[in-house]
Amino acid sequence: MADQPGDKKSQYKKLGARHKARRRAVDLLFEAEARDIDVTELITERVQLSTGDDSVAPVNPYTSTLVEGVADDLDRVDGTIESYLQDWTLSRLPAVDRAILRVAVWELFHANDVPPVVAVDEAVELAKELSTDDSPSFINGVLGQVVRVAPQVRAAAAATRSTPVSGSEE
Repeated sequence: MADQPGDKKSQYKKLGARHKARRRAVDLLFEAEARDIDVTELITERVQLSTGDDSVAPVNPYTSTLVEGVADDLDRVDGTIESYLQDWTLSRLPAVDRAILRVAVWELFHANDVPPVVAVDEAVELAKELSTDDSPSFINGVLGQVVRVAPQVRAAAAATRSTPVSGSEE
């Protein structure tokens, strides 16, 4: 018998390691903003805590990748999000929605192993779990626009990486 949308089995599938890593990344981005601290210092602190203490949950490497990636590319990620907000500003969004959008946009631009539909679906699921009733459709709408430019951003990033530095000798 096929899984129905509400079946517990299908719910467990959604809670895979990557989903949990995304959720923890959103939590850390949210916490850093709420505490007004640097998120890269926060992730480093959490990794160190979990290394020496079995009672602290280890930090999934993908969580670190997401948090550090968002931090490194924050201006472009935020600029992209802001350009697709209609009658809103990034600062007016709920902080959790900002964190979810940042993770999803970073994935759309940089995570070549994550299909765009997965990045969007995961963001919508996180919004269902963590935010307001209106947030999933809002986030889906914003990301639906970002998906259109993501291939060009990925291609530009790949071209930049493969272009040799001028003046270097091989």
